[in-house]
Amino acid sequence: MAAAFALLPLVGTAGAAPAAPRTAAAADVAVRVNTQASLGRLTDVARGVNAAVWDAHMNDPEVAGLMKAADVGAMRYPGGSYADIYHWETHTAPGGYVAPGTGFDAFMGTVRAAGAQPILIANYGSGTPEEAAGWVRYANITKGYGAKYWEIGNEIYGNGHYGNGWEHDEHPDKSPREYARNVRAYAKAMKAVDPTIKIGAVLTTPGHWPDGVVGEGDPGDWNHTVLSETADVIDFVSVHWYAGGADTTADAAMRRLSGLPGELREVRAQLDRYAGADSPRIGIALTEINTNTGGARLTARPNGLFAADAFLTALENGVFTVDWWNTHNGAGQITTVDGETDYGDMGMLSSGGCTGDVCEPPPNTPFHPYYGMKMTAELGTTGDTLVAAASSAQDVSTHAVHRRDGRLSVLLINKNPDAARTVDLEYAGFTPSGAAPEVSRYARGDSDVTDVSGGDASASRVTVPPYGMLAVTLSPKAGTGPGASAAGTPGTPRLEAVTDTTARLSWQGAEGAARYLVQERDGAHTRLVGETTGTSVTLRNLPPGSTHTVNVLAADASGRLSAPSAPLTFTTGTPSDAACAVTYHRDTSWGNGFVATVTVRNLSDTPITGWTVDWEWPTDRQSVSSGWNATFHQTGRHVRVTAPEGAGPLAPDGGSAVSFGFVGANDGPNPDPRVFRLNGTACSTG
Repeated sequence: MAAAFALLPLVGTAGAAPAAPRTAAAADVAVRVNTQASLGRLTDVARGVNAAVWDAHMNDPEVAGLMKAADVGAMRYPGGSYADIYHWETHTAPGGYVAPGTGFDAFMGTVRAAGAQPILIANYGSGTPEEAAGWVRYANITKGYGAKYWEIGNEIYGNGHYGNGWEHDEHPDKSPREYARNVRAYAKAMKAVDPTIKIGAVLTTPGHWPDGVVGEGDPGDWNHTVLSETADVIDFVSVHWYAGGADTTADAAMRRLSGLPGELREVRAQLDRYAGADSPRIGIALTEINTNTGGARLTARPNGLFAADAFLTALENGVFTVDWWNTHNGAGQITTVDGETDYGDMGMLSSGGCTGDVCEPPPNTPFHPYYGMKMTAELGTTGDTLVAAASSAQDVSTHAVHRRDGRLSVLLINKNPDAARTVDLEYAGFTPSGAAPEVSRYARGDSDVTDVSGGDASASRVTVPPYGMLAVTLSPKAGTGPGASAAGTPGTPRLEAVTDTTARLSWQGAEGAARYLVQERDGAHTRLVGETTGTSVTLRNLPPGSTHTVNVLAADASGRLSAPSAPLTFTTGTPSDAACAVTYHRDTSWGNGFVATVTVRNLSDTPITGWTVDWEWPTDRQSVSSGWNATFHQTGRHVRVTAPEGAGPLAPDGGSAVSFGFVGANDGPNPDPRVFRLNGTACSTG
């Protein structure tokens, strides 16, 4: 970090007091970037947009150029819920409008001109596995388009099975079990044509309706049912994220974005549960994202800030593609935001439509979300590494990418509409050169992402305009960083075995490595937790039920470190030979609430009188509202349950059990507690 002040030369006559040192204005934000903590690598489809067959401007020549300028790598077709009424061969969507010039081949012309790839949605609602297989044959065998990613349907959980229906589904049985059965049939038929394609199943985002809801006659909710029956045949899952909420402003959406990492972690946890060791093979695609589904402030500047923040937040948390809804969408509610007209349009580009006598600018004029996405392209492209970055201020977001050529790019997003923010930059694992940084800006007064290199920005301090974004790219000092190491980058660590207190990891070795360091990440900080000359290590003395994210780095014979491996996140279990056992059962859920029953057995050889049961909620948005058969007290995430007055002892050797229940609340995902303690002793769970 730069010094906070500099001393000026002493000037004056003999006997005069020296001039007081001049103190530089203090920064009001501190940002730390750690290039030794990898969050994963940018894929060739990292940035994406949706395209819809009802959009007459979908294939305008300008679109491909704009998408290429923003490094868009994925274009999703044929358009959200239209996918479940659209028949690719006839280019028809019974019950809906199909614009001229939006057929599959025309779409692929735009995709190719943009240098992107398609993400295609096979018609589940009114289609068949055979129709989908025919599309694969036409796309990849007849035309040679090489379409890799294929989703089975759009938001099929919205087919009315849970009481709210917007998605077309002609199957008499609309349950998740029937969807899972058909996913297997679609996958079999489609991969028989082209075994190299990737099949995606639709999930609901944890914490968003109908997550956790059980339909009539179902033994389980949507996600758990679908994954339990398809994990062996799918290659990715597709989820959607709209900020929602009663406050539909983009400012509120930016605040709600803080819940996205936890929701994505729960998607991965569900994949881990049902795919086991095969889980890393299954990707997560965030195929629709925006602040809201209509009525929000959608085209104005704050939604541009949201777009940049959302794209990178998702990519940092295990998503391989993030696809904005939509390329063009159409004018909606007209408002004024930040002194500009907001057209209530969910598109990145203007459709030229009108609401009443207020009309959008000419078609394909970019709205602020387009420039938000374009700012993310200033950080890097395919194969570059997302690294940990943390800000001390809630209204200043930061993201960083360590490029393959050794440069480091940092994006700063100032969500404060009224004040510029001065940011001190600190680095771990990276030493900047003395060269002036390259700086790009998108802020008030800019008509595009603007090069402002040569200004006051330095490697240690920058100022970000109000409601503005700044991308700073730094070159490494010669002889420093991974480029100076003779060791290559280790492979992604694999979890070979895990207990309640240990985890055995292994990885593919790196050329030139003399030893390996295993580092655990906490925010933008890392600490050494293992070291070895081999390619495996056992981490010990881990707390039961604890979650850890680690990277592996290689050191060459001189001790110079390589770039970090991709990250591995794992959770320890509970003791198999514990003196107690706990069963946690979620009896019912309704999106933002649930009822659960906890059953406790004493497996020790002595009775227990006056028991307490403790657990920690995995998120800070879970709580106990009321309970029975015990007394409940919650502080922060910690819950303590005490035996009711007059309760008898817990018999030894599992001879008796005690059960208590409660009504819980959740704002977001609702993962089960990982470890329960009976009178302070960790119990086994089942």
